[in-house]
Amino acid sequence: MFLENASRKGWIEVICGSMFSGKTEELIRRLKRAQFAHQKVEIFKPRIDVRYSEEDVVSHDANAFRSTPVDSPQNILLLSSDVDVVGIDEAQFFDDSLVDVCRQLADSGIRVIAAGLDMDYTGKPFGPMPALMATAEYVTKVHAICVRCGNLAHHSHRLTADDKQVLLGDQDSYEPICRHCFNNCQESKPQEGITPATQKTAK
Repeated sequence: MFLENASRKGWIEVICGSMFSGKTEELIRRLKRAQFAHQKVEIFKPRIDVRYSEEDVVSHDANAFRSTPVDSPQNILLLSSDVDVVGIDEAQFFDDSLVDVCRQLADSGIRVIAAGLDMDYTGKPFGPMPALMATAEYVTKVHAICVRCGNLAHHSHRLTADDKQVLLGDQDSYEPICRHCFNNCQESKPQEGITPATQKTAK
């Protein structure tokens, strides 16, 4: 599907899905193929992502690829001169300017591959991902397996009570679940301002 030596250069690919779906694994696979094709590759990630390594992009399966941590998408633009392929991991953590940066890179002849969560833990679109998917030539949605019923999972269900949108974590904080299990989890949550005790009384 993706030709490392295509005559027409410059496009955007997005790899999206829930946590534990293999997004970073697929990003690394494509970048390694580009290296095998003797292309110059650079990969960037948000500086806040230090779960496995401060510098490497690391998948949940422990595959690693040396990266450059950056504070903003503008840094990616400044550091991508003389590059054939730019990889961006955890794209959802960047601000909306990432979309324009990716467009500029692609317009200049660079192949851009961005991976990220398409939805946050509440099931809402995450950061710049919706707009990035809309402007990309290729979008690949990968799936995990629901840990509760075994169906395809595309939700990242948070296991802690923290309600911040950005919460770095691994299997101790999140689990991949399908649409139906996610809806069941949402329905079983206490309504805002109502404790489990008052819910029982109301019944």
